[in-house]
Amino acid sequence: MLSPSLAQEIAGDTSAVIGFNVLITDADGMVIGSGDSSRVGTFHEASVEVIRTQEPATHNATQAHQLRGVRPGVTLPLVTGGQAVGTVGITGTPAQVRRFGLLVKRQTEILLRESVMLRSRLLAERAAETLLADIASYDPQVVESDFLVFRAAELGFDLRLQRVAVAIEVSVPDPGARRQGSAPTRDMALIRSELLRTVREVFADPQDIVASTAPGWIGVLRRLPARAEVDSLAADCRRLTDVIAAQDGLTARVGIGEPALSVAGLRDSWQDARDALRLGVRVAGGPRVHLIAELRVHQVLAAVNQPARRRLVELTAANLRAQPDWPVLRDTITAWCESGFNLVRTSAALHIHRNTVVYRMHKIEQLTGRPLREHRTTMALYLACLTDELGEGATPDEG
Repeated sequence: MLSPSLAQEIAGDTSAVIGFNVLITDADGMVIGSGDSSRVGTFHEASVEVIRTQEPATHNATQAHQLRGVRPGVTLPLVTGGQAVGTVGITGTPAQVRRFGLLVKRQTEILLRESVMLRSRLLAERAAETLLADIASYDPQVVESDFLVFRAAELGFDLRLQRVAVAIEVSVPDPGARRQGSAPTRDMALIRSELLRTVREVFADPQDIVASTAPGWIGVLRRLPARAEVDSLAADCRRLTDVIAAQDGLTARVGIGEPALSVAGLRDSWQDARDALRLGVRVAGGPRVHLIAELRVHQVLAAVNQPARRRLVELTAANLRAQPDWPVLRDTITAWCESGFNLVRTSAALHIHRNTVVYRMHKIEQLTGRPLREHRTTMALYLACLTDELGEGATPDEG
């Protein structure tokens, strides 16, 4: 609990402040930190009794001379959790240094507790990272799901609860692009720590698993209560992107998978969240939160090999793509199909007058030679439009 590096840092800084040498021992009485570096590694006999009794002791010159490695001064126990983990000693005549004893003891114990808490938090973060990575790469042929459920339980997480995966990608501005006179770019480790804290403030359920998965990436396995809706989760994610955007120009995008109740389901939900993130920016552009439920067809198309996608577009929509208003025509076809082939709903979706929709549909029918009310051929045209939205580099990354 009391590392030599921490002990030396505390002893050196405290000695410089109070003007008397401070030394720190471990639970065996060995000096592991001292303002006088020559004493590090030596045995401090007085500490043995102080640790045993958890009571402070003072030693004048005569008493100190009779003990190994001891000089005049005061020795106090360092206690945490009711257990003595070492001692802190201050060298000098007891009358001079006694007044510093309790102050140095308390300050050292506070720093020790903070160190333990920090170490525990880092260990918990690494354990969560490992757990999420193992779920993301879960293969039933390699490891049994019960093993991951057991490991998660050791960390306090119940994988049998309904969860949904959330993938968060954060972009840090280029340091060279900062305005003249602006504050220096913060350390990346500090940014990562602040981002994790921000994400945990939004996903604050004790059962929410939050972990960094790669530089610029944070994963969440969000507990989803039975009555909760994914739409409310999307609202939380939009709030999160707003909070992150307020932090020195950082930008965040979020992908949301589907609810799952098993390890295999969580693996698929995580992959869905990643796919939603990568496909959403190609299809939606502006929005920062993307749900895989709204991108299922795009996901399937992206999984098809590029030659097949290219051939679909070329043979189905070649004449339309040659038009200067192709993006407008493409949006019209997409809205027509997604509105159930209903003229009123299509005009509402596009925010244009229904006569404008009729005009565009007539133009599309002339260029393709296919009536848009013939649903089978129109669906092929719809898939070609979605494929064109994805572009050539549409295959989502595996991760």
